[in-house]
Amino acid sequence: MITQQARVRAPEFPEGSWFNVAAPLSLRELRGKLVLLDFWTFCCANCLHVIEELHALERDFGDELVIIGVHSPKFEHEKSDRAVAAATERYEVSHPVFNDPELQLWQQYAVRAWPTLVLIDPDGYVVAQAAGEGQTSGLALMISELIARYDEAGTLRRGDNPYRPAEPPQPGDLRFPAKAIRVADTLVIADSGHHQLVVTELDGATVLRRIGSGERGHDGQRLAEPNGLTELPADLAPELGFDLVVADTANHQLRGVRSGDGTIVHTVDLAAGLAGTTTVTGPVPAVLSPWDVAWWPAIGQVVIAAAGVHLLLGWQPRTGEISILAGAGVEGLKDGPAADGWLAQPSGLAVDGDRVWFADSENSALRYLDAAGRLHTAVGEGLFDFGHRDGPAGQARLQHPLGLAVLADGSIAIADTYNGAIRRYDPATDEVGTLAAELAEPSGLVLVDGELVVLESAAHRLVRPVTAGRLDQVLGAALQARRPITELAPGKLTLTVPFVPPPGRKLDERYGPATQLTVSASPPQLLSDGAGSGTGLDRTLVLAGPPGTEGVLHVTAQAASCDDDPGIEHPACHLARQDWGVPVRIVEGGDGELTLMLLG
Repeated sequence: MITQQARVRAPEFPEGSWFNVAAPLSLRELRGKLVLLDFWTFCCANCLHVIEELHALERDFGDELVIIGVHSPKFEHEKSDRAVAAATERYEVSHPVFNDPELQLWQQYAVRAWPTLVLIDPDGYVVAQAAGEGQTSGLALMISELIARYDEAGTLRRGDNPYRPAEPPQPGDLRFPAKAIRVADTLVIADSGHHQLVVTELDGATVLRRIGSGERGHDGQRLAEPNGLTELPADLAPELGFDLVVADTANHQLRGVRSGDGTIVHTVDLAAGLAGTTTVTGPVPAVLSPWDVAWWPAIGQVVIAAAGVHLLLGWQPRTGEISILAGAGVEGLKDGPAADGWLAQPSGLAVDGDRVWFADSENSALRYLDAAGRLHTAVGEGLFDFGHRDGPAGQARLQHPLGLAVLADGSIAIADTYNGAIRRYDPATDEVGTLAAELAEPSGLVLVDGELVVLESAAHRLVRPVTAGRLDQVLGAALQARRPITELAPGKLTLTVPFVPPPGRKLDERYGPATQLTVSASPPQLLSDGAGSGTGLDRTLVLAGPPGTEGVLHVTAQAASCDDDPGIEHPACHLARQDWGVPVRIVEGGDGELTLMLLG
């Protein structure tokens, strides 16, 4: 059972913009119904995973439960109503959405991480909070108990679901195109919104054929939000029976495509290939969100930008082996030996000799992995630093870039997605400039006969906005994502991550500890003791530095629970996991305790 605490009335919605409803909602009007708030933001891959998980609750409890997405933006671009409306359509959100650009509800509900779910009972009181993925099945058990309780009391209200989908989009050849590659004298475009690949002439407009049924799915000729693509070497393709590899993003798979007849002939289950593989934060989750792929001749493998788990993976097509090329599983920015490095949603790849460049989107960074196995950062500062600033790379800023291309002179073109711009980094001068601006979420780049073609994703088209030789300088600002800072006292800090198994489950300790906690900090010297991984969900940390010191505590927690039924020989088990990046400031008189709710 959920631990009993003083009942807390759920804060009401402030005035603001609503989507997928006929009129603004209020919790008072929803009395008698269960309400589940999903605090999300569309830059967050883990939030997109939870939107998928919520479909089961929408299906099973559609008469009794109202799910409301509370969009709580991290980046400046995400505050826009237009951007939220586009994201709601792009990710097929099938419940009402409220845009909370100033994070008013985030603060009132004491939310500390994306994604977070808050369950409200029919009387309007908060009964549970859960952070991270893998929580919806446990919440379903709580919802079932609450339905039975309020049904018996005669106060449960059914029907009248307020969800009203937006008008369907106007038909077009492309819907949220993500990436593209050139194959012979054609372009192959990942048409994410249509769950297909589109083959066009080099003009990017004359459609020759489509690959995939167009029906969202995970097998046969079905895809789900495909993004990156790469072509295999000519000597390898005949042996494998396919020449294109596609990042089938929402299915967490790679797909092999025979471009000659447009048939999907092979599936790579990334989770199965990584089963048993661990990072410092524990086993690699099954929902990896491969956002891009690229063939890297230097190592003879396909590199995979696994945004959902903050890793670069390698796939050896001949053997089928999948391995971790870079990343420790911690969301952040840390260079050096690849196995110890921190990444944050790598989303775009470009290969140049012994380097594979990647757009590390949540860090708003341009980085690369070299063939010797070391990570480097060319542009970017960390999880909460972004902006649109040109000049020396050390002070330049990007905002959630998603795509890259290597230009003829060796410089790197960057689809600076949330700035709506195309940027250029020159390794020779270590300078950043702006090639084009005022684009609608550019997400991919491809060179066609020396000309840069841009996938303007939110405008559903390909454009050629860059004039040869152009390099404008923008005197933009360096910004920070200013979530509320937690003020902590210097010295000892008690960190607690509550997790109470939902009704009918118990912690799974058959094969060892059921919980794991990993703690680190940016900068590392913020913690003088308590960093590292261990079992249990509480720990004593020691904060170092004088009053006024600021940084980020990185915390990853996971807990495994199984159905508690002695009559079942092999009960179903479930893993709850969440990453927190908590901005903190050391102050005299600050808190000596920090609680991060996993489920309770």
